[in-house]
Amino acid sequence: MSVKPRWNVQDIPDLSGRLALVTGANSGLGLASVVALARKGARVLMACRHPDRAARGRDAALAQVPEAAERLEIVSLDLTSLDSVRTCARTILERFDRLDILMNNAGIMAIPRGLTADGFEIQFGTNHLGHFALTGLLLPLLLQTPASRVVTVTSAAAEFGVIDFDDLMGEKRYRRWSAYSQSKLANLLFAVELQRRLSLSGYSTISLAAHPGIAATNLQRASMAAEASKFQIASLKGFLSIAQTADQGALPQLYAATDPQAEPGGFYGPRGFLQMKGSPAQIPLRLNRRGRDEATRRRLWEVSEALIGFRYPLADS
Repeated sequence: MSVKPRWNVQDIPDLSGRLALVTGANSGLGLASVVALARKGARVLMACRHPDRAARGRDAALAQVPEAAERLEIVSLDLTSLDSVRTCARTILERFDRLDILMNNAGIMAIPRGLTADGFEIQFGTNHLGHFALTGLLLPLLLQTPASRVVTVTSAAAEFGVIDFDDLMGEKRYRRWSAYSQSKLANLLFAVELQRRLSLSGYSTISLAAHPGIAATNLQRASMAAEASKFQIASLKGFLSIAQTADQGALPQLYAATDPQAEPGGFYGPRGFLQMKGSPAQIPLRLNRRGRDEATRRRLWEVSEALIGFRYPLADS
């Protein structure tokens, strides 16, 4: 079903009584999503790694939505540590009896090679495996919440991604942009495969994917700060000159998370030229033909389960 051409945050329905969890909620797309969800009445858990940054993000959100003071809460989550992911999920499962929206938003982009606490290449480990583990651990709560949604934020960089099963962790060869694209393709494949398995299992929970187009966030600055040539710095300045704001970039993931017309397994991004800017539109999975490759999706799922050490309670055939 098509999205109306000028969909914006005013079109988000009333979310009173709903619980949302947003990862990477202290800045950028995550913070914009927190503000929009809270403004419509949701209780929002801001899942963040750094306490100080999280507190500043909450203050920034409350400056825009002061009436949400009792509905915005910080929860500790470090996606580079499976122990932290397990602790976060256990806390939420113990405290809440529903979870309406899980927005897998946090990410890192094109940084030098590093390892997570569990020995995974840091971009694949953070962007994909951390969210894969978090979603699986929170699945019991999602499944008992009628019509709950999992929204996984990917990137147009998925178009260039290849899942290198022979070198997932970049041990043989590491190129930071290739590693980033692989992790973003993994996000897309996960979202599609999760919907397939939810449908097979007969649950009302749905999985969707979204990408922001070109949006100015801390991701670009962090990437350039980590390792940048003069050319890359100049490119960043050019990028920022044409980028839309984080508020605009968050619209596709907000549509996926809240609109009654969003379709199970749907993929949403900007409707403008080359999907760079604009209000949300549904994007065919031709964004990357690998997104339609069921064999790759199933293999990635199985490998991911082996790496995180547990299996999802969902049918696969």
